[in-house]
Formats: sequence, structure tokens, C-alpha cells
Amino acid sequence: MKYKYLFFALLSAAMATTIHAHAGDNDEITIIHTGDFHGHLIPRANVRSDNVGRKEGGLARVATVIKKIREENKNALLIHTGDTIQGGAEVMYTRGQAIVDVLNMPEFGIDAFAPGNWEFVYGSQRFVELFGGATPPAPWGAVAANVFTTTDGVVASCSSGTRPLPAYKIKMVNKVKVGILGLTTDRGPQVVGSSVTKGLCFLKNGTELDTEIALQVAQLRDVERVNLLVMASEMGLANNIRIAESIDGIDVILSSDMHEETGTAIVITNTTSGRKTLVVEEGQDGTMMGKLTLSVKNNAVDKWQWKAINVNDSIAENKNVAAKITQIRAEFTGNHYADKINPFNGASLKRPIDAIVGSTAVPLHRSNFSDENMPAVLEGSSHDFLTDAFKAMTGAEIGALRGFRYGTHVPVGDIHYEDLFHFMPIGPQIASAKLSGQAIKNQIENAADGALNPDVSKWTGGWLYNFSGVTMDLDPYPSLTGGPAYPLTSGRAFNIKVNGADLVLKKADGVTNQTYTYASYWYPADPCKINTIDIPGCTVDATGAPSNITLLKDVGGMPLDGTEVVVNYLQSLGAPVNPVLNRITLKDKNTGLATTLPAAKFGNKELQPLRGAQP
Repeated sequence: MKYKYLFFALLSAAMATTIHAHAGDNDEITIIHTGDFHGHLIPRANVRSDNVGRKEGGLARVATVIKKIREENKNALLIHTGDTIQGGAEVMYTRGQAIVDVLNMPEFGIDAFAPGNWEFVYGSQRFVELFGGATPPAPWGAVAANVFTTTDGVVASCSSGTRPLPAYKIKMVNKVKVGILGLTTDRGPQVVGSSVTKGLCFLKNGTELDTEIALQVAQLRDVERVNLLVMASEMGLANNIRIAESIDGIDVILSSDMHEETGTAIVITNTTSGRKTLVVEEGQDGTMMGKLTLSVKNNAVDKWQWKAINVNDSIAENKNVAAKITQIRAEFTGNHYADKINPFNGASLKRPIDAIVGSTAVPLHRSNFSDENMPAVLEGSSHDFLTDAFKAMTGAEIGALRGFRYGTHVPVGDIHYEDLFHFMPIGPQIASAKLSGQAIKNQIENAADGALNPDVSKWTGGWLYNFSGVTMDLDPYPSLTGGPAYPLTSGRAFNIKVNGADLVLKKADGVTNQTYTYASYWYPADPCKINTIDIPGCTVDATGAPSNITLLKDVGGMPLDGTEVVVNYLQSLGAPVNPVLNRITLKDKNTGLATTLPAAKFGNKELQPLRGAQP
């Protein structure tokens, strides 16, 4: 590998004077950017503080915006990024095909695509089948420089493997030669099974990833001699800002993963060269898209204009796309509903997805900005509701859920079955087992550090776990010492209570672990894990059944999808769901006084502090 790096370094140095002397033509190009559709075919509500009183999203309206931009700007590229084939019932039961069939319509015409981490959710074979090869079923020009095939799964050998997708692609737009460099995730969705990305490996975020990006930038600039270098990246807004600051040569970064919204484009100055890089990200579910118009002169961006577009019901639906979506949803809704088998657990679809299964007294979502009450990075009403269901239906002391960013918004009123599939679109079953108090504390701390660490290259994806039966105070800043009033002072979380009593790590003998009954996601692919945690003493019998784990099943002993567990919970209430909120309280650990997350840094509201939490 060192010879590969040396070759490109020498090549870059040898060609630098030639390239910088080359005079490019002044020309204009428009980039249409969409990202993180998360399987949302139709519009959804927005119950966050920035709602405009209209339903937002819907691919038929996205298609209308695309058509209008192309009519007004003939030199336009459509670049799509992020999680697409996961996020709802229609995509889950078809292993992504439902949304592929829509996005393959000529009304879209995607020119390039950077896959998200959830594109791997149906397994590495399905990923390569959909996006790889000469004639993929999803012919969106998928590019990813940081994922490789491997026979041994050893990350150290990752970059010596072959790529299932090209690292970049070149597009000529009038007189502008555009290089589109792709980055997928640096991790797979291990929650559905530790072998979900078997045969693939990802370059580690940080030095390993940055080295590869620098090599590809040199290739595009000095060998391909592009006039404009665009990076389509699933690395998330915070890390894409970091990349723009540290790696020279990138003109534009089209970001996805964190679901942040850049109403104002972020302009980053490279710390070495002073080059300006534009960085944008467009939320989730097709509720926002972007139009970036660039004037390119002498191999550099001369002028630019960014427009963030809210996709709401003031925009007419494209009739062809709307008809296609209606056709696809017919097998899932109303009188035309047909039974389906869940690809993760074999459970059957119990009812039409548009059926009403309950109601709520509070809006359900996890999307508040970081300067608002109950910021999404910490907690969401939807996750509070779901963990209450897990706890109640298993009889556990604690219900838990990872800090998933995807989901939907449910206003006060009816809850539809498909809402639950947007919250839980990955086919979990629900199980309970005994976990130690230390394991629970570790889970809290690892998630908090993975979301708030000031070194964003160390982020692990997602937000904090949410719990039912657990409350805590949280100091977001990375001090590891606390005041003497608090018995658990290491890390960020303190004053942790389980059903009103202090979390206990060890019993009175100081040796024996205190344990709690804990309920969360379970998958047959990893039968001795709950929520990716190994359950002590668990073994698997000849039938595949685990010991020390209690799995919820239907009355016939068949697999019960997690959404059906939540339906049973809703039906048991006899009243609208009304979860207790604010289970995590921001406090300074040394003083016990209220504190806040860091202020936004880049001119837009933030869901997750883009510089982490540092004093």
C-alpha cells in the first residue's frame, strides 16, 4: 500500500504546475441534491417547531421539483445520497424493491448515488445485487471509495481488496468536467446481525479514510483533470465538515446520514490551502431537497447560489409517479392488501399498513433541535413510547431502544400501522433477559460518547439510547470527574435511577453483579444477543432457541414482529398513548445545575452538535 501512496504523491507533484496553468472555460452547472429518503414514498406530517402546517415530502412531489429545475437549468445533475431502501413497510417487505421501482422512473434520472449505511440492511449480497455490476437493478451510478470486498473480514487488509462499486464517476456537463467522488458509511447496520456485511469491509473514519480520500482527490484533479470536484458522502455533516477542513481539493460536499438541514450552505475553509468548500445536507424522508447553481472558471468555483427547497403540499404531485406509488402501495393497503412475510424474522404482515392501530395524546417523533427541550440527540417522544411498550409487554424492569435517527412524525390523534413500521423498519423481535447494572451504565456512556465526543471522527453513529424505567442526569461535556454528591461520577451520566431507585452496579458483597430485566430488539441471526449485547450464560439448543432469554411470540408460538408487540400494547391501554417525557435531564455534574448543549456553529439549527460537546 505504501507504494500506491508514493505513486500518487509523486504523480500529483509532477503534474501540479501543468494543471494549475490549465485555463478552464467559464460555465454554469446546477446540482439537484436529494438525500436520506428512508423508504418514505408518500408525504408525512411535520410536528417539529419548524413545521409549516402542511404535510411534507412524498416522492411524487420531489419528482415535480426535479422536473421544474431541469426545465429551468438544462445543465443539471441529480445526485442522491444516503439511506434509501430502508425505512418503511413497503421497502422492508420487498427488500428495497418498492422504492427502487419508483426511483428508476424517468422522472428521476439519478446521475450519481452515494449509498447509506442502511443500504446494507438486507445483507451484503443484496447490496451488491442492487447497486453493483455493469447493469444493476438500481442504475443510479452508485459510487463508494471506502468499501471493499474481503475474504477474511480483517479490516487491516481492507484497502487491498477490490471495490464492489467504483470510487468515483466523471460527468461532462456542457463544458464542465465534473468528478463525483463517493463515500458510503464507515460501518454497517450491525443491529440486525453481526454478519450483515459479511464479505465487505469499510475504511475506518479518521486517518485511514482521509488517506484514501486524498488519493482519490489527487486522481481526479491531477489525472482525470476535472474542473469541478463534488464529493457525495454518507459520512454525516459533522465529519464532512472535518474532511473539508483537512483535505484540500474538494469543491462541494453533498452530505447525508445525520438528517441535518442546511437552509444556509456551510462554507468551509481548508486549513492548508484556504480553498472554500460548500457543504450541504437535506434532512430526511424527502421533506427537503437542494438546488446548487455553480459558475466554474479556471477549474474553480467562481460564483455559487444555494436554495433549500421545502417539499410540501403546495407542490403538485407528478401524476406518473403518484400513480406508480399508488400501484405499489395497493398490495399493502385497504381491501387490496395481500399477506407478506417479513424477510428478517418470517412473521406475516397482520393487517393493511394504513389500518388505525391506536391513538396518541402527544406528537410522536425524535427530531427536536439541540437548543430545544428534549433535543433529538438525547431523547424523542417516539422512543419513549416504544420503550414503554417493550417494558410493559415483557414485564421487564427496563425497556431500551438504540438512538435511531430514522422514523416518522405522528401528530396527536390516530396511529397507523405503517407509522410503526417507519419507527421499526428492520424486523426486530422483542425479548428480555438479565443484564448487569454495569452493562447498562456502559451502554449509556458508550452511546453518549459516540454522539457527543469533541473528536467527531470517533462518533459511532446514531444518538443516545432511550429507556423506559430509567431516568438520568447527563453532563454533555467530557469531564470525567464529578462532585462528591453523586455516587456514579465517571463519564457523562449520573443520578441514574431504575424505576425510582439508584442504579446499582454491584450487590452489597461488592463482587456479585446487580442485574435488571432488560427488554429490547432480538434477531435470530445473533440468538444470544439483545440489542447487540451478549447475554451472560446464553447457549443455543438444537432448535436454535437461546437460553436465558425470553422471546415474545404469537399465540401459536410463531415469530412476532416488534411492530405487533407495540400494537398489542396500544390495544391494552384503552386510552391514547401518553408517555412520560424528559427522562434525560441536562445538568452540570459538578454543580447539579441545569446546563445546555453547545450552541449551533454553522448558521443553521442543529440536531446533534456538529463540533460535539466540549467545554
